Amino acid sequence: MSDSPPGQVLDPARFRQALALHAAGVVVITASSAGVPIGLTATSFSSVSLRPPLVSFYVDQGSTTWPSLRAADRFAVNILAGDQAEVATRFARRGVDRFAPPTAWSPDDHGTPLLGGVCAHLLCVPHATIDVGDHILVVGLVTGAELLAGGRPLLYHHGRFGRFLPHG
Repeated sequence: MSDSPPGQVLDPARFRQALALHAAGVVVITASSAGVPIGLTATSFSSVSLRPPLVSFYVDQGSTTWPSLRAADRFAVNILAGDQAEVATRFARRGVDRFAPPTAWSPDDHGTPLLGGVCAHLLCVPHATIDVGDHILVVGLVTGAELLAGGRPLLYHHGRFGRFLPHG
């Protein structure tokens, strides 16, 4: 693809304002790197393919968690429940121990940290990564799924977290 001519690209502030109107589900990606649990919050999570089962999310090129996550041989997508805004905020912060109390978690059989209280865990192995703009597209092959509480998911909209309320 070619770059757009000067003056025909939306400025970043207006682009951010427009995207804030799109509600997105919230996940925390967790992994173990050299025996240390790591994780980050993502609102860019999406399914990619049913055959094979693939999911994706984006990571900012400047993420301090990405180098460790890239080195992990597996990761989990923790689909947050509507009452887990504090968890989402904690895993989005820099310079804090994201896995310290009150974070509830336990390792799976491979040592991958799984968060407690979530709607579901998707267990994945890395499939592909692609640099796209100022982010990295990460695609994972889903090797297992644990469907947990029947709770409603956490959403992110207009810079705030909220809960899903079904219509009708």
